[in-house]
Amino acid sequence: MRFFVPTDLRIGENIVRQSAASFAELGKRCLILTGAHSAKACGALDDLREVLRKQQIDFFVYDRVRQNPTVSMCLEAGLVAAQMHASFIVGVGGGSVLDAAKAAAVFAANPQIDESMLYDYMWTRAPLPIVCIGTTAGTGSEVTPVSVLTDSDGRKRSIRDDRLYPALSLGDARYIACVPQPFLSSCAVDAAAHCIESFFAVTATPISHLFAARGAQMLAQLLGKLDSVDAAQRESLYLASIYGGYAISVTGTAFPHAMGYYLTETHHIPHGTACSVFLPAFLRHCAAHDPQSVEAFAAQTQCSIPAWIALLQRATPDCPVRLTASQIEALRPRYVHNKGLSRTPGTFTPDDAVQIMTDLFAS
Repeated sequence: MRFFVPTDLRIGENIVRQSAASFAELGKRCLILTGAHSAKACGALDDLREVLRKQQIDFFVYDRVRQNPTVSMCLEAGLVAAQMHASFIVGVGGGSVLDAAKAAAVFAANPQIDESMLYDYMWTRAPLPIVCIGTTAGTGSEVTPVSVLTDSDGRKRSIRDDRLYPALSLGDARYIACVPQPFLSSCAVDAAAHCIESFFAVTATPISHLFAARGAQMLAQLLGKLDSVDAAQRESLYLASIYGGYAISVTGTAFPHAMGYYLTETHHIPHGTACSVFLPAFLRHCAAHDPQSVEAFAAQTQCSIPAWIALLQRATPDCPVRLTASQIEALRPRYVHNKGLSRTPGTFTPDDAVQIMTDLFAS
């Protein structure tokens, strides 16, 4: 059993400003990755700029990150960082931005590599140090060594390497107040997917169980209240997402993530929604194949499996996708030798995946 998370995680109000000295320890020049609007609207980018100026750290803001970042975009950002001789990378935003910052840190240190070399881990130099400032509550990327990217074929693929753990991650629940409610719901059910998939994964350990169960227990109390979230609840949502991140840093994810990627790639369903729509089927599968773990999960989260299913169905935003039988069958190759399917308890085959897609989306 191994548990290795070398990230310095700090959570609290005004934590970015309180951590000013830690930025100075990373160097005198950095590239900031962010999106076009959210980090500015919530005040996170302004807080960061103020800190960097006071610490006399030069910076450039790359604000072209979009949902489901592409490898080519990360390469572009990495080359900007290399050209400005950045000492470290800062990602300010949700999971897409934080994942992009990790990949950009690889390209900044290795500007000669391309997409295939990124995925083949042909990195001659370690990535630049990474700072993550989360502004949503779902991804857990702040404490994982994983970056999920969209490749040149439009497929979501991940890289995972211990060198991608952020050196520093900062969370201020005030930033979450600016997240629109539908997106907040998608983020929250993404955190639930991390906790639930991790708890039942065949790769689970006693340590990952602790984080997964605690995060899920908190979310069981929060998912029904997302229409009106106060400051304390925002911090609880953020903590739950971090617990989920710790859990999947050990276990990886199971079939809801593996199957959800298609919905995001092709139908532009937000990532959390695309994963969560499969969670009821996942819980039913676990009940049939791992009843002992299901009993433990219900006890530790203080929520029965039927209650979990009802809660998830209410909390998950609409997923208006309809597929023909031929479209569903065409997905079968995605499920062959799929790591997410292999982490699912019991036997979960491509036939099972096709059947679930049919049950949920057949037109």
